[in-house]
Amino acid sequence: MIYRRCGRSGLQLPAISLGLWQGFGGSASHESVSARCRRAFDLGITHFDLANNYGPPPGSAEANFGEVLRRDFRTNRDEILISSKAGYHMWDGPYGSFGSRKHLIASCDQSLARLGLDYVDIFYSHRFDPDTPLEETMGALAHLVQSGKALYVGLSNYPVAAAVRGAKLLQSEGTPCLILQPRYSILDQQVEKEGLFVAAAQNGIGTICYSPLSQGLLSDRYLSGDLTASRASATGRLAAGMENEAGIERLRALAQIAEARGQTLAQMALAWVLRRPEVTSALVGASRPEQIELSVGALSRLDFGADELAAIDRLAFLAEDW
Repeated sequence: MIYRRCGRSGLQLPAISLGLWQGFGGSASHESVSARCRRAFDLGITHFDLANNYGPPPGSAEANFGEVLRRDFRTNRDEILISSKAGYHMWDGPYGSFGSRKHLIASCDQSLARLGLDYVDIFYSHRFDPDTPLEETMGALAHLVQSGKALYVGLSNYPVAAAVRGAKLLQSEGTPCLILQPRYSILDQQVEKEGLFVAAAQNGIGTICYSPLSQGLLSDRYLSGDLTASRASATGRLAAGMENEAGIERLRALAQIAEARGQTLAQMALAWVLRRPEVTSALVGASRPEQIELSVGALSRLDFGADELAAIDRLAFLAEDW
């Protein structure tokens, strides 16, 4: 495993982190969740990323991972980084979502109870709240650190300007912003165009990117078939036109570049995200331990030639018309 320093902090993250967004909640058995988490840890993945609403149903991924902590990682807590988040809908009524002090602190308490922990290592505001003063949201995050419920805090899905202002507010509270968590992949480069990575580096903040495989599109699974069966389609993130043959042909062209590099398409997609020095870690999901092994295999080659990057960019920019 490769470990990268997170911004200007003292914390290092594994280049590949395990996200428990999909497939770790609900009816997933302890044996299944345990097998994936244990294999990840054996491969050097020390960071497990959760949120209060991960499931379905909401909260079930944290509850299941809490059981893994109790039964499998009881003696390993200090070797593991655990993150959680709050901001998306979690319970009924006006306090069940977004960025109020009420929601963030109550959510953190609930997450700690499900996980069976006294603190999480990183706690995020999961999304920007346009109706709550940013001072209130950042003040709540600082309070969680000051009260010992979180060691560090971060911001997920924030517009660049709001993230920079939020980081300055956190700094004024004596609680630096550790990390930003944006969606980023070959097929979704919006945050790069908006200057998020440059802003993070200028402010000494790390980044961890989710959906580096575009919810499975950048894998070999759909190269020969119908993309409407993909998770991206199920979650409404399948780009217009991706269901047609032209879109699949572009994915196949990307796979050919990966093959020439000695990688699968998924491994190249992860390496491409990690090519940026500002990216601390890439978040991967997995339905089987073998998928985690393949993801970690991406670390054997992170370098790209100028011709490879140009070819990938040409295909990515064409994808905007899909």
